[in-house]
Amino acid sequence: MTNAASQPRPRKAFLLLEMILALAVFSMATTGFVIALHQMSQAASQAREQLRVTRILESALNEILSLPVLEPGEMSDVAGEGKIDILASVEPIEDLENEEGETLNEMFRIRISARWYEAGAWQEREVETWRYARLYQP
Repeated sequence: MTNAASQPRPRKAFLLLEMILALAVFSMATTGFVIALHQMSQAASQAREQLRVTRILESALNEILSLPVLEPGEMSDVAGEGKIDILASVEPIEDLENEEGETLNEMFRIRISARWYEAGAWQEREVETWRYARLYQP
């Protein structure tokens, strides 16, 4: 005869150690997932802010480009609920020649700079183009 106490009993439940290990693995996976979601939201927020600044710069550039008469000088403005400082400068380009060596007169360089405070530091972006002074005149 066999002793009933010496026979192994079938396992019907998890051990406490198995439960603790399962919770540890689950918590590590959840923590990694939460960190990844947080980083994705930060990247999306930065992309949205950069797109907003790009739109403001394009708008300021288009405003200057549509002026019928360009005159050298600087203009400043504030955009984006007062959070972005815009500086526009128009300056003549000297000694500009085409491929045939002919001097191009009345050409201007238009430069738009944006400055704003974000993430504890000042950020700056700039766009630049050239335009003929009498582009929109008959």
